[in-house]
Amino acid sequence: MSHLGTKLDAGAWVVVCDGRKALLLANIGDELYPNLRTFEVHEQENPPTSQQGSDAPGRVHESATAARSAVETTDWHDQAERAFLRRIVARLDKALQAGETHALIIVAPPRALGVIRPLYTHAISRALAAEVDRDLVRLPVYEIEKMLAA
Repeated sequence: MSHLGTKLDAGAWVVVCDGRKALLLANIGDELYPNLRTFEVHEQENPPTSQQGSDAPGRVHESATAARSAVETTDWHDQAERAFLRRIVARLDKALQAGETHALIIVAPPRALGVIRPLYTHAISRALAAEVDRDLVRLPVYEIEKMLAA
């Protein structure tokens, strides 16, 4: 489902996101002349893990020997991105259940798509018109519109 030149139905939502920012755009035009308008922006502060963790990695004492080994630190940055994307998917599911839209196009880098795909609900899977594996979240809306319609 990953391609540009995506059909943009009237009323379809285009969700452009990564792990830190999501733009919810609605096509207020029609299929021939799409006109994307931003109606929601979700953003989260997500400093690097080094600024989020407070302690040095833990140590584990092996019961069978006197050896000790380090425990891997928690990647707070990655966890925050995953939680953010879960919230976006929940927002989309709620919108579909409420009849706010009937079609979705999701535009995200491959890593973000890998996180959100397993979270798709039945409603999202049914409404999903396309996935575009590109990182466009920092582009102006008119550029996103041009790239999708190309």
